[in-house]
Amino acid sequence: MELAYYSDYAVRLVNSEDPARGKDSLTSVEAVRDLFGGNSSAARRATDADVTRFRSVRGRLRSVFEAADQGDETLAVDLLNSLLLEFPVSPQISGHDFRDDEGRPLWHMHLADHPSNATAGFAAIAAMGLAFHLTEHGVDRLGLCEAAPCRNAYLDTSTNRSRRYCSDRCATRANVAAYRARKRLETDRSQKTGLAADSAQRSTASGER
Repeated sequence: MELAYYSDYAVRLVNSEDPARGKDSLTSVEAVRDLFGGNSSAARRATDADVTRFRSVRGRLRSVFEAADQGDETLAVDLLNSLLLEFPVSPQISGHDFRDDEGRPLWHMHLADHPSNATAGFAAIAAMGLAFHLTEHGVDRLGLCEAAPCRNAYLDTSTNRSRRYCSDRCATRANVAAYRARKRLETDRSQKTGLAADSAQRSTASGER
């Protein structure tokens, strides 16, 4: 499994909350386990105590995305480094489930499950994945959705660093809103132009009399 895969752990956790709408899906141990995706062995270690711990890590990860979104690279790196120090990873070379044409293992780096608790394991994986993405692609590749009120986190993997929204849905909504705003502006300008023309015509007619 490539290390880049783990960066999605951070995005999934951050987006379990929608602060602008006052929504939070991280309210139970089942929700915590769902965040692990296919990593069922690590998910099984989650307990009710992890709900609060996960929320704490989530806030710190969101702060990394917020700093990156505001262009403060140093702060984003410092915040991420603090997570890496607190939740160290245990790397392993793995070859499970991946074979070449001759049946030999395709060796790759894998992050082992954390022995202490579910939160520590998830935080270590999320922080390492995000750190890999940041150092490989740049801090400006960490973003927060620009489609108000959504502020979901996303990782920009576009070739020209052009991503601004967390999903196609938000991009469509933002484009529609921008189109409607332009139409309103055009209508307002047209009405003002029409009123100005009417006023000019009245002034001309009054002068001729």
